[in-house]
Amino acid sequence: MRKLLLSIVIIAIVIACNTSEEARVESLPSMTGKPGDMVLIMDSVQWKGELGSELRKMFLAEAPGLPREEPLFNLVYVHPRKGYTLLTQIRNLVFVLTLDQNTGGAKILKESFSEETLERIRTDSSFFLVSTKDEYSRGQEVIYLFGDTQENLLKNLQTKGQSIVNYLNEVEKKRLLANLNKVTTTKDLAGTLRTEKGIELKIPFGFKMADNQENFVWLRLMDARVDKNIFIGWKPYESEYQLLPDSLIAFRNEIAQQYLFDDPLNPESYVVTESSVPFKPLKATQVNFNGKFAMELRWLWKTNNNTMGGPFISYGLVDEQQQRLYYIEGFCYSPGKDQRETIRELEAILWTFRSGVSPAPK
Repeated sequence: MRKLLLSIVIIAIVIACNTSEEARVESLPSMTGKPGDMVLIMDSVQWKGELGSELRKMFLAEAPGLPREEPLFNLVYVHPRKGYTLLTQIRNLVFVLTLDQNTGGAKILKESFSEETLERIRTDSSFFLVSTKDEYSRGQEVIYLFGDTQENLLKNLQTKGQSIVNYLNEVEKKRLLANLNKVTTTKDLAGTLRTEKGIELKIPFGFKMADNQENFVWLRLMDARVDKNIFIGWKPYESEYQLLPDSLIAFRNEIAQQYLFDDPLNPESYVVTESSVPFKPLKATQVNFNGKFAMELRWLWKTNNNTMGGPFISYGLVDEQQQRLYYIEGFCYSPGKDQRETIRELEAILWTFRSGVSPAPK
């Protein structure tokens, strides 16, 4: 009986703690900023020096697969002076500190660390990063980067910086996926994909069916600012070589030439892969796509008559049960405008893709 009572007390404490944390988060203001926005808070001397240079190289690197140069993040530097907390509601917040700095900015930052944490930073050179959520605002991601010396933090950033960037990009994708679950979707269109093709996809309101063939569907949303497109093609799976980047690009070109027209009344105009732009290489990455091995491609497209063009993101993956190779892509057309966040939005939609959700016609 005593053990039972003890268990009940422990459960009650856990529930109370969870409820208290939920109440704390609910009381916070909503995060501010647009996808990709980031505020970085660190000592000004280090921001102007080698450490700041490394951080700018990480967060302001050119985003891959875009026709124009755009940074990975919209980075704003803030000095940790009094009043900086007014800016801490931003969606992505990064604090940077090394213990060998004794400037005014570094001293202010040290005050936010417990003595236990400071001691661990001094004694454990591998301890250089902590991430938290919902610290100053709901939906927020906060990252602390630190080291006992600037040299040690630099070493960690140089070897693990890409992992930090990947993590923050994943955070933004999850936010978009969460929003997709909340917003109104095109139910009729989603129902058609499910019943006719055995495909599940969360499609934001406004997309229309541009084409529907036996082994191909094309969804499109056109407005005054941007032309957004998603298409899915499939064929029998024969070997793992079909997932190599060159094979997927060949499959893409085959689909595009057959179905994706610049002008539907002119079958001589069609979409091709743009491979001739200098210093804009294909970026191919192996990813775990909802439990399946997939190849992610980021590159450029154009029409064969050079009247249109833009970026695309795509995935090649296999449904082993159906023995089908699926190629799913999001591409956009918005000349003269930034396209990083449009591609991020299309990426999130693609990640809702599921196959084999209902019997599909052979």
